[in-house]
Amino acid sequence: VQLQASGGGLVQAGGSLRLSCAASGRSIASSGMGWFRRAPGKEREFVAAISSSAGHTWYADSVKGRFTISRDIAKNTVYLRMNTLKPEDTAVYYCAKHPFGIPTANRDYDYWGQGTQVTVSS
Repeated sequence: VQLQASGGGLVQAGGSLRLSCAASGRSIASSGMGWFRRAPGKEREFVAAISSSAGHTWYADSVKGRFTISRDIAKNTVYLRMNTLKPEDTAVYYCAKHPFGIPTANRDYDYWGQGTQVTVSS
């Protein structure tokens, strides 16, 4: 499966962006999906995840209440809606596929997209 992340860009603090992660090659309907980010000079960190049924979502404390993960099974796509963006949200954002319907350990994600840059100016 190939994952193509898009939707990043430059936005002012307080603004919004919606990232998309389009999967090709096979269906991701039975897979948990996640978003991660890597800021300059920092380790990659978990941002959000969603179960295969979309019945369960998980968020990092730093984005809870501001970001929303969702998925469109028909489009084989996962989204990350980011509101009230802060300069500390600046990072390269990656989507990833988990082998299980309920994404468990972050180390188990098996396919990764190429990343999309999000830059939030103050």
